[in-house]
Amino acid sequence: MWAEPAMGDVDHNGLKVAQYLPVMKTSLLLLLVWAISAGIAQADIYRYVDEDGTVHFTNVPQDSRYKVYLKETRKPDPVTDTLASEIRYYNEKDRARYAHTIQEAAKATRLEAALIHAVISAESGYNPFARSRKGAAGLMQLMPETARRYGVKNRLDPAQNISGGARYLRDLIRMFNNDLQLAVAAYNAGENAVIRAGNRIPPYQETMTYVPRVMSYYRKYRTS
Repeated sequence: MWAEPAMGDVDHNGLKVAQYLPVMKTSLLLLLVWAISAGIAQADIYRYVDEDGTVHFTNVPQDSRYKVYLKETRKPDPVTDTLASEIRYYNEKDRARYAHTIQEAAKATRLEAALIHAVISAESGYNPFARSRKGAAGLMQLMPETARRYGVKNRLDPAQNISGGARYLRDLIRMFNNDLQLAVAAYNAGENAVIRAGNRIPPYQETMTYVPRVMSYYRKYRTS
């Protein structure tokens, strides 16, 4: 905690406070510099003015007279935050074509239909004939080995593709102890990539973009 230094006084670091700077701004600046060096730059800053007119600042108020002076600005989370302007959300009409099939798969796997819709939105944009350069195909972009694992004989058949993709997603959620972000990352990059990364989202640009995109779709569809 600091009291406001008088013009020309020596501050707590032994530095002369510049005569031409407003005292309160100088004191706040010193607090911010200290906060950054201490690794707490995102903390709220509080202040109060005592009976002598001295202004006090702190990031850890222990007196009810302190009031918020500078509110913390939350840093964007690269995993959970994606700008809505960067995503094309699909409305109910777009999602209606496969809604019944998705609902059946959700019921069979005990997943939320919104999550399956989110993966389909990110993977294929509801195009049942979508194919990737890596060999994935269909609405949920199943790789050949994944399709074989879940008994999907025709990856371009919407019902088979959605069923296989939903079961794969369910198993990934179980594998990663219900950590939805890790499961989604594994759906994109493979479970072994997540495990090799120490049960974290692998540092692949595609996956780092894919996870927040799916999560944004998921949040949107849950509330629509």
